Amino acid sequence: MAQGERSHTYLELSQEGGGAHKFYEVTVEGTVVSVRYGRIGATGQLQTSSFPTPAKAQAAAAKKIGEKVRKGYAPAVQGQRAPRPVTRREVSSAPSRARSTAPVLWRFRTGSAAFGIHIDEDRCWVGNQSGDVYTLSHSGEVLARYDLPDGVKCLVADDFWIYAGCDDGKVYDLSSKLPFAAYDIAHDVDIFWLDIHEGVLNVADRDGGLTVIDHEDEYQWSRKSAGAHAWMVRADGDAVYHGHQGGVTAYAPDGGGELWHSPTWGGVLFGWQEDTSVYAGTAKHTVQRLSKATGAIEGTYRCDDPVYSCATSPDGRHVFAGDSASSVYCFDADGTRLWKLRTGNGSALSMQYLDEKLYMVTTDGCLVCVDASPAAITAAQSGSVPTTVDVKYSSATPTYTPARTVAEVHTVTVAPADGVVVECTQQGNRLRVHVVSSGYEPSWNVQFPRGIREPGARYVVDALHPAAGGFYRVRGEIRRLI
Repeated sequence: MAQGERSHTYLELSQEGGGAHKFYEVTVEGTVVSVRYGRIGATGQLQTSSFPTPAKAQAAAAKKIGEKVRKGYAPAVQGQRAPRPVTRREVSSAPSRARSTAPVLWRFRTGSAAFGIHIDEDRCWVGNQSGDVYTLSHSGEVLARYDLPDGVKCLVADDFWIYAGCDDGKVYDLSSKLPFAAYDIAHDVDIFWLDIHEGVLNVADRDGGLTVIDHEDEYQWSRKSAGAHAWMVRADGDAVYHGHQGGVTAYAPDGGGELWHSPTWGGVLFGWQEDTSVYAGTAKHTVQRLSKATGAIEGTYRCDDPVYSCATSPDGRHVFAGDSASSVYCFDADGTRLWKLRTGNGSALSMQYLDEKLYMVTTDGCLVCVDASPAAITAAQSGSVPTTVDVKYSSATPTYTPARTVAEVHTVTVAPADGVVVECTQQGNRLRVHVVSSGYEPSWNVQFPRGIREPGARYVVDALHPAAGGFYRVRGEIRRLI
C-alpha cells in the first residue's frame, strides 16, 4: 500500500461460556493511527496517535494488530455478531409485613430500575439502568441530569470526585459539568459493584472476581474469591474488602495478598464500611459487622427477609437495613432492633444516612427521603406520617453528556490566571499527562481521561490535587488550550 493511503482493520474476540466478547479496530490515515475498542455492539473507546511519517504510522498499526492476533483476535465483519447481554441484577420485591409505613418526605421517580445512590453535604445522586444520573437538593429539587451511554450499576465517591460504574464497562467521572470516562475496565469483566480509594479502582464482578486498576487506568492485580456473584467491594488504605457468596475476604491493597477470610450467614448482597468495621448484608436475613483488622464477626443484625442493602449512621451508633419484602429496619449498635417499617416504594437496593434522613433507591426506581428522626419514627409507628411530595423532573433541567473525543472538549486560547496548564506527551507506546504550570512536581503523572489525550496537546484545568501514590487528580473543568 502506498504511503499516506487509508487502511482499516477490524478484529473480534468472542469466547463461549460468557468469556471475552470484544472488538479491536485500527484505522490509519496518513500519519494518524486511530484505535477503537470495546464490547461488541458498543461504541467503544477511541484513541488516536500521530507519527512523524506515514511509514511509521503503518508500522505502529501493524504492531498493534499483531499483538491482538496473537491473543486470539481474528478478522471479522462488523455487525455480524450480536452484542452479548450484560448482567442485570435480578431482584424481587414482596409486599412488606410491617404494620406501619416509613415517614417519606419526598420521592423522585427516575423512570427505570435504579441501584446507584450517593448522598453528600450538598446533593443527592441517583443513577438508573437507563443510564440517567440525576442530582437533587436535600429538599428534593432536581438540579441536573447526566446522560450516560449505558445502565448505571453504582455510584461511589472518593473525596470530592463522584464516579458512575456503567454496563458499557466504563467508569465515568461526574465531578464537573462535562463528564469523562475515567476508567475502562476489561471488557470481559461484568461489573457488579465498585469502590475507589485515592484514585485506585476496585471492581467486584459476576464471577466473584476482584480487579484493581490504578490511576492511569492500568491493570494492577486481580483475585478470584471463594464465591461467585460479588456484590460487595469496599476499600480503604489498609485493605480491599470483597463480599461474595462465600463470605467476605480482605486483600492487601498493594499486591492483593489475602489478609483474612470470614464466612457469613449466607451470600453477601451488599456492603458498607466505617472506620474500623465492614458491614455485610446477606441472603440469610442478616447484616453482619466484621472487624477490619481480623475479620471477626463483631455484631449480627437480624431481619425477617434477605437483606438487599445496609448503611450506618456516621458513628456506627445505628445500623439500617432494607430487605426483599419492602421493609426498612433500624438497629442499635449491639443488635437490638429499634424499628421496622414499610418503605411504601418497594425494596431498598441502596441506602445512605445523613443528618437524620435515610435516603433509599428502590426496586421501582424511586429515590426516597425518609425522616429518620426519633420523633418522626415514633409518629409513624402510631400511624401519623407526612404527605409525600412527588418530585417532578423538568425538561429545562441542565443535561450533561460525556465527552468521548478531544473535539468535544471546550477550547480556550488563553489560560485563565487561576488555571493550571498540563501537557500530553508520548512516552513509548503510552500517552502521559504532566503539569506545565509552576509550583507542581513535573515528574508526577496527572490522572486524565484517556479518550481526550492527544500528543502535544495542552489543557487547562481548574485545579490539581495531589493523591497518595505520587500523582495529581483533576478537579473542575477541563479545556483544550489552542
